[in-house]
Amino acid sequence: MKRVDDFRLKLGRKELVPIVIGGMGVDISTASLALEAARLGGIGHISDAMVNTVTDRRFDTKYVKEKLKQYKFNVANPDKSVVQFDLGQLEEATKLHVGKTMEAKRGEGLIFVNCMEKLTMNAPKETLRVRLRAALDAGVDGITLAAGLHLGSFALIEDHPRFRDAKLGIIVSSLRALQLFLRKTARSNRLPDYVVVEGPLAGGHLGFGMDWSEYDLATIVAEIRQYLDAEGLAIPLIPAGGIFTGSDAVSFLENGAAAVQVATRFTVTNECGLPEDVKQEYFKATEDRIEVNQISPTGYPMRMLSNSPAIGDGIRPNCEAYGYLLDANGHCSYVTSYNREVAAHPGAKRVSVVDKTCLCTQMRNFDLWTCGHYTYRLKDTTRKLEDGSYQMLTAEHVFRDYQFSADNRIALPE
Repeated sequence: MKRVDDFRLKLGRKELVPIVIGGMGVDISTASLALEAARLGGIGHISDAMVNTVTDRRFDTKYVKEKLKQYKFNVANPDKSVVQFDLGQLEEATKLHVGKTMEAKRGEGLIFVNCMEKLTMNAPKETLRVRLRAALDAGVDGITLAAGLHLGSFALIEDHPRFRDAKLGIIVSSLRALQLFLRKTARSNRLPDYVVVEGPLAGGHLGFGMDWSEYDLATIVAEIRQYLDAEGLAIPLIPAGGIFTGSDAVSFLENGAAAVQVATRFTVTNECGLPEDVKQEYFKATEDRIEVNQISPTGYPMRMLSNSPAIGDGIRPNCEAYGYLLDANGHCSYVTSYNREVAAHPGAKRVSVVDKTCLCTQMRNFDLWTCGHYTYRLKDTTRKLEDGSYQMLTAEHVFRDYQFSADNRIALPE
């Protein structure tokens, strides 16, 4: 039986181990995790989700404090339209986060940034332009366009000197989404360097409706491959979502995939940014604890652990400090739901908001435990210790297991 290491991902002149670690937002895919993937010859993602917040945590900047100070007068106001990001600070934060990661890179692999279009930040086009261009300025190897159709994203950077040099790809969950993207970006005379095809078993936000279980990753990949072949488009496809073992990966590689993108098994590594106690919750998860719900203000269904503290929590919106989900008119569906509950329960010290969650604050606090469908299998990838906890893994161990395992085996840590 073949192993993942028998294949190589070709991107331009680069030949890479065909393993991509996906971009888990708000400092879950840390620089340390991405750097390990690159050192081992694959591709690692960092995320620019809430990048100002991440740089405050990692580099002791004060972007959030300064933003809150500027807009503190508006905290009690349900209208958040005045709450804007300082684009200069956004550029600085992105360059700092990406630049420091690139400075630390070792090995033959690559570092990409996962860039979510749904982080609208009360000025969708302007903030997206800054994030994309600053990442390119900072020397990132590539950008993966995520959480949205990104129909105008190439236009925001097509005059950048690295537009044809950096690797640019997009995440889609259907052939139709890819066709729309290719049609809208055709005028740039530049194809994406790769396409990540994310299936219904992925973690976090899903590119499907609540009928997600009716879809199948292999079927979607085959449909997109057939279309690309018919159009004469040689774009590498990278399946993602539910690829739990090296053997799972090989089955896609043998059917023409260029690489695979994986994430769930890296959530319980030392290099992952989740707190240790949350990692233990992932290990302990049972299949019935994994749910897909609609509490995200983005409008996308989202997969998470049902015992996440964020579910039903009526925390006050922190848009003046964060506000990454505010749309172009300063609206967020969580703010609307929160204000509804406050009005319905006058005098209550704390309300419960069941239909939406404050994505910014809860992700920042690591209280929204997004996960992949097979998270319940994580306990089978390690050893249970005498105190009842589970042994943490290293990113290298998990990466090597994907790379060299066969026969659906999973190597346990020493």
